[in-house]
Amino acid sequence: MSLSQSKIEELKKKVLFTFLLLVVYRFAAHVPVAGINGKAMASYFSQAGGGIFDIFNTFSGGAFKKFSVLALGVMPYITTSIIFSLLGEVVPQIQELQEDSEGHKKIQKWTRYCAVVLACIQGYGMAAAFESLTGQAGVPVVNEPGLLFKLTAMVTLAGGTMFLLWLGERITEYGLENGVSLIIFTGIAVELPSEFLQKFTLFKNNEITFFALLISVLMVVFLLYFVSFVESAFRNIPIQYAKKVVNNKVYGGNQNLPLRLDTGGVMPPILASSLLAAPSTLATFVPKNSAIKPFVDSVHQALAPGQVLFNIVFAFLIFYMAYFYAPIQFKTKKVSEMLQKNGAFVPGVRPGLKTQEYLDFVLERVTFIGACFLVLVCVVPPIITNSHSRFEGTSLLIMVSVAMRVILNVQTMLYSDRYESAFKSRGKYNGPNAKRF
Repeated sequence: MSLSQSKIEELKKKVLFTFLLLVVYRFAAHVPVAGINGKAMASYFSQAGGGIFDIFNTFSGGAFKKFSVLALGVMPYITTSIIFSLLGEVVPQIQELQEDSEGHKKIQKWTRYCAVVLACIQGYGMAAAFESLTGQAGVPVVNEPGLLFKLTAMVTLAGGTMFLLWLGERITEYGLENGVSLIIFTGIAVELPSEFLQKFTLFKNNEITFFALLISVLMVVFLLYFVSFVESAFRNIPIQYAKKVVNNKVYGGNQNLPLRLDTGGVMPPILASSLLAAPSTLATFVPKNSAIKPFVDSVHQALAPGQVLFNIVFAFLIFYMAYFYAPIQFKTKKVSEMLQKNGAFVPGVRPGLKTQEYLDFVLERVTFIGACFLVLVCVVPPIITNSHSRFEGTSLLIMVSVAMRVILNVQTMLYSDRYESAFKSRGKYNGPNAKRF
């Protein structure tokens, strides 16, 4: 078997392994928590909508509204990962651990432990909240509410989250891409057929016009192209290395330091959506006879999706989170120190502090363009189509970015095969399969 055939077989195994584990994830997403009335749950969510429930449901692939064992999804792990990333910026000890390989493993272990604790807290709170929910005709969602149900649901939901993390780690180790990202991607993608059917059902029932349906389809096509274009765009910063002569060969010269246009990625809209959905979600748990109920209801209506205040606050939070998260992703101080250690510099800029200031200058302007892009994708399309769809905003950003990374990983495997074959044919390849002369 040639080297090329072995790479193809390896790629097939990775694809098949990833697919099988994602199928296991989808089967587990339909296993309900014990003690839940499925019909009452479905009837409640058919009437209620919005708030942070939709965010959890989107990232769990519909498991949240079924109160499945995977209802929490991987959100506790993502939350704890963000917290440790932020702590690394303010706590020097954690920052030192992040820069060391062994320390990074230790932080990953702490992140998992904290994810378990957070999943238990969220699971207990979710079970307590669902005990007060009723479907049509006042049928309770929980058959036998009480402490036993809350503890059982807490352990079940926390176990489901850790099971997803285990699946994600196996996909990362033996599959095509980061497992957690692929799980989120799959959870969003499986909901898309129902979104198609919902649009066509509304058109069939004459609830929307053909022109509105056409606008929605064209908007999806345009957003796919626009997001793919921006996600692959970079601002190249010229870098010059000191030239060295080794064995009559000149090394060094001019290179580029790529800086992503969307530096913050999908985190700014995710954080903004969570903050904006929290008041609306809390409003649903305020008793009807409470004195603050009228005020809470007015806030809930003002921050409902589609309202002017909602769009303004959402756009502001996206901008704020973009500027907040971009320096975490692209650490200008570390980059400037790395360039100085390797004998590289930006032409016309002194190494050290001046290079850091120049990188901060470029990052601020690139972040502004990236924040405008996120606002255009997350805020403008719902205004044009007068609806909120899973094809828009954060969900589409995640799908496109993960799909692009999977394609890049496949291309990397194929190109590495070509390089190995070329070096081997010239007798310069010293890999494990190379011949010794």
